[in-house]
Amino acid sequence: MRKIPLNLFGTAFGTAGLGGTWLTAAAQGYAPTAVGIVLLAVAAVLWAVVLGCYGTYAIRQNALVKDLVDPIGGPFAALALITPMLIAGQTLPRPAATVIVDVFATLIVLHGSWFTGQLIYAGMDFDQLHPGYFLPSAAGGFVAAASAATVGQHEFGVLLLGFGIISWLILGSLILGRLVFRPPLPDPLIPTIAIEVAPAAVASLAYFTLFGDRVDTVAALLGGYGLLMVLAQLRLLPRYARLRFAPSFWAFTFAWAGVATAALHWLGWERPVGQGLWTCLVLAAITTLVAAIAVRTVLGLLRGTLLPRAVLPVDTVRPTVGSVG
Repeated sequence: MRKIPLNLFGTAFGTAGLGGTWLTAAAQGYAPTAVGIVLLAVAAVLWAVVLGCYGTYAIRQNALVKDLVDPIGGPFAALALITPMLIAGQTLPRPAATVIVDVFATLIVLHGSWFTGQLIYAGMDFDQLHPGYFLPSAAGGFVAAASAATVGQHEFGVLLLGFGIISWLILGSLILGRLVFRPPLPDPLIPTIAIEVAPAAVASLAYFTLFGDRVDTVAALLGGYGLLMVLAQLRLLPRYARLRFAPSFWAFTFAWAGVATAALHWLGWERPVGQGLWTCLVLAAITTLVAAIAVRTVLGLLRGTLLPRAVLPVDTVRPTVGSVG
């Protein structure tokens, strides 16, 4: 039986992020709405398929608890809770969307809080820290905030925004310190460094959704930090280019889809000369990235090289980078 890593939920999250980028461009009059809706529908199918596959694997291998407390792969469980909010808030009628957003926002708050408590209770090796730790509380809080605002729950959205911001401030310095001062991440975790661009971008999207599409002081501050993280990625391109493809590459998709969507909001506010051209370039770049990773994923599935074989019996050895694909 093949191991189903929790980061495989990134396929649905990245596709949903791309759908959101297309819908943002559509709202500005530069793309057909149907493309975004189709991408979000595909994301919903992917989420359901991965959930079914992971559920089957977890039951047969008795792996759920082990995966949740795994210091390497555990943070990626948040992807299963974040994605439905992102899809429902942008596609479903208000009553149904509100129910789904409220349920999964509550779950992500509980999961993020439990995960934080687990870190305090169980302790961890500092070298096991990686940017995926942004997902349970920071990214989860920001997506939940934007989703709550989308269904008309402004105060709940502000609460969730605070949940995400404080988590980001605390984790950001820890994660960056680990990346700078400790040994390099192992190859399977290198793609998670792309997640460094996500918090500022997703926080910006939550802020725009809650308080309107205007670039004020807060939005500019978020944009400035986001710009730093985006440009810092250029130095990492040679390292990324040497990596062997794995499911962890989907970290590039949901991180950069957030950046692309935030960029479109900025373009919509600033309205520079050639806005339509800039919008098309952003859409082309992020769509090409996601499509390329999707093609490599399908090829890996067909060749049987995408997922590792599950190890039997499930033991209690110290978790390693084998927790992610």
